[in-house]
Amino acid sequence: MKLPLRGLAGEDKGEIEVSDKVFAAEVNEALLHQAVVIWQANQRQGTRSTKTRAEVRGGGRKPWRQKGTGRARQGSIRSPLWRKGGVVFGPRPNDFRLALPQKMRRRAVVSALSAKARDGEIVVLEANALQLSEPKTKTVRAALDALGSLRALLVTADHDPIVYKSIRNLPGATSLEARQVTARDLLAHPRLVLTAESVRVLEEVLG
Repeated sequence: MKLPLRGLAGEDKGEIEVSDKVFAAEVNEALLHQAVVIWQANQRQGTRSTKTRAEVRGGGRKPWRQKGTGRARQGSIRSPLWRKGGVVFGPRPNDFRLALPQKMRRRAVVSALSAKARDGEIVVLEANALQLSEPKTKTVRAALDALGSLRALLVTADHDPIVYKSIRNLPGATSLEARQVTARDLLAHPRLVLTAESVRVLEEVLG
């Protein structure tokens, strides 16, 4: 399979040949859905909490004697029936993390890449096109605009702090290194911009 190759200004540089195993595989939509749902579940902190009657401060003494007052019997002022009492069946801390086997994670990424390639949403930057001497949001913004969308996922071969700092202020745009890309990252952006070096890393890891 071949993908379009572009320069930093969006000019046509021909095509780049890529692996069919990574960019032209069968798209497994059920696996993509599962991968995204698990990713979303793993973002939940699960730290919300309420106190039961055993945890609310106070209430150790019986408010009044059991009989003879004419009032209903009570054992604690921290009963759920009382104001400032404990909460019944309230939310408690919970771990929502789910695991997806490594082979399934990689297969989901391959499915997402293949879907992007099928829909024409992948552009490859020519080798060494993204060599910045200092962080420049203006330069990266102009490049993404020329490549089709400001809401793009820019994938580099390795972590590039200059590129990361240049793109982090652009709403909707993200920069990741090839080995950290997930299916959710790919599906969350309408445009995928790969550096020529990152294509080879993806083929090595996923192929």
